[in-house]
Amino acid sequence: MSRPRVLLGDDHTLVLDGFRKLLEDQCEIVGAAEDGRTLLRMAQELQPDIVTLDISMPQLNGVDAAKKLKKVLPHTKLIFVTMHADPAYVNEAFKAGASGYLLKRSAGSELRQAIQSVMEGQCYVTPLVAKGLVQSVITGERPPGLKDQSLTARQREVLQLVAEGMTVKEIASALDLSPKTVEFHKSHIMMQLDLHTTAELTKYALVHGLLASE
Repeated sequence: MSRPRVLLGDDHTLVLDGFRKLLEDQCEIVGAAEDGRTLLRMAQELQPDIVTLDISMPQLNGVDAAKKLKKVLPHTKLIFVTMHADPAYVNEAFKAGASGYLLKRSAGSELRQAIQSVMEGQCYVTPLVAKGLVQSVITGERPPGLKDQSLTARQREVLQLVAEGMTVKEIASALDLSPKTVEFHKSHIMMQLDLHTTAELTKYALVHGLLASE
């Protein structure tokens, strides 16, 4: 069996270097990206077997990147490696098309196992969060979801870029929109979420995993 071709995604160079060293004897590492948009572009160019990604990534968060990836590369397996242990994030990741979910603090011992599992057609969830998911099934509770589902995919993109400090003109260029359209989206987001300042938008994006916390 040939080695799986893996594209790595994370916004920290040290993490990417660590993943590369961990996997290079088991996998063919075809590239690495430090933001969601670059990851999406590289995945379309390289068509890897597996993409690793984080929930919180610059320019395009992992959940939205995963949704776009599964549309253009439905057979590529997605493995989230993140600091977010909340079941809400796990639920959103699998709804977006994930095949695996593990935490950064356990990635050193689990990432190789996760890759093997998803290449065999299985799903992999780190034991560190699986217990909470199983408990919700036993008790009959619906898995929680993130609370920004009223926003469209485009609104989430605009919100993230506003929160990252980009100007309206820069956002318009990044998303291939007119500045007027970006302003419309921004004002509509603020109205929907009952937020009144860019600082409040930034806090909201951080809480909901659309912005990396440094």
